[in-house]
Amino acid sequence: MERYKNQVSDLIARYRHRVDYLAVRLEKSQGCEIRLRGDVPEALSEGVAIGGQVRACYQGGWGFASFNRLGDLPERMEDAIAAARLVGNDTTRLAPIDIIQTTCTLPLTGTDPRNVSLADKKALCHHYIDVIKGQHPEIASTTVRYEDSYQQVLIATSEGTLIEQNWTDLEMRFSATARQGEKVQTGRETVGSRRAYEDVLGLEEQVKAAGDRAVNALTLPPAKGGIYTVVIDPILSGLFVHEAFGHLSEADMIYENPELLETMSLGRRFGPKALQIFDGAAPAGHRGSYLYDDEGTPATTTQLIKDGVLTGRLHSRETAGELGEMPTGNARCLSYHYSPLVRMTNTWIERGDTPVADLFSGIDEGIYARNWIGGETNGELFTFTAGEAWMIREGEIAEPVQDVTLSGNVFSTLANIEAIGDDFYWDESGGCGKGGQSGLAVGCGGPSLRIRDVVIGGEGE
Repeated sequence: MERYKNQVSDLIARYRHRVDYLAVRLEKSQGCEIRLRGDVPEALSEGVAIGGQVRACYQGGWGFASFNRLGDLPERMEDAIAAARLVGNDTTRLAPIDIIQTTCTLPLTGTDPRNVSLADKKALCHHYIDVIKGQHPEIASTTVRYEDSYQQVLIATSEGTLIEQNWTDLEMRFSATARQGEKVQTGRETVGSRRAYEDVLGLEEQVKAAGDRAVNALTLPPAKGGIYTVVIDPILSGLFVHEAFGHLSEADMIYENPELLETMSLGRRFGPKALQIFDGAAPAGHRGSYLYDDEGTPATTTQLIKDGVLTGRLHSRETAGELGEMPTGNARCLSYHYSPLVRMTNTWIERGDTPVADLFSGIDEGIYARNWIGGETNGELFTFTAGEAWMIREGEIAEPVQDVTLSGNVFSTLANIEAIGDDFYWDESGGCGKGGQSGLAVGCGGPSLRIRDVVIGGEGE
């Protein structure tokens, strides 16, 4: 990237007088993908991609152009500027940030996956296929997916920002489908890291659990649908805070939607006094961690809910400017093909002070749910399917059940949190989707939670 800095800066200086704001993002990525279905490779590739994007803003209107030939940068700059001038008819409001010129790398703690051969990575995937199958003849199909990527990004703006940032990301996904007559059940596990290749080694117990859950679920009774007090584990807590609440905190969904802006008004109480929710890329070592976002804004930690009250939201420079608030460093794009959007980074519920065993006390009949195999959200409504579940009877974990879905309204669910456990777990397996950009690395975390009046779907008698 070093040899392009002067060229990009010179071009920005030549064109910046035609717009209010001009930014160039160049990217070089190197990666590997392996997909096995059973022992059969469906994908086996290594590749390098180089490209870039130009964003221009004029009188509040944005123009965007992407390219994969760096020699096309002057033409694409003309395209982005022309588009911005065509649609702009208001005022450009970008919250100010410090001008920064730096080069930085998110450090690895162990082996760089680029130094591991494709053959060794493929052998690891075959090994995990064998682990999933185990001794279970009921497992009809297995899949393993491995991906790693190294990204170098250069961000240059008409304000003078010039940042080069580099990082490495890994992810592995495992699934097992078991069949017994007409019954079919699936178990899944996902692991992600921005630290080292060693983080995808030694996963035998976790991988085996995906196959075990699929087979065990074939003979479990379904849960009886109804309204229960539930206890959810930290993985489900992390999924809930990301999917059900986190997206509603993204300010690009708020500032153009008066109804949602009123609902998500700062100072409104959403949960008990013990509830604390955060998002931020500043905590090091997680999937959603970085030093600067894709607009050059430094990473921060934003407290979204403090003592049960809404106190913050996630911003790009534009949304912060429109709402008169501070930018939070949450403008992110999946690659140079896409314009940055307001996105979560690492989102978590702070641990509480209730011993986990006490979360079950006093529940005559309830549900204990762990992990997840699917889910969806629609505005403030959510539905998640638990990976494992048990009945709670007279304050004790009782018989396991299957096909447990948890549904509700995020605001009433937050208000119905009765206790927050003293445990905590970071789930680094997240790949977030928004605006056509799916698979953006994020982290989720939380403690176990006890929640009353949760709608449980099930077909049991």
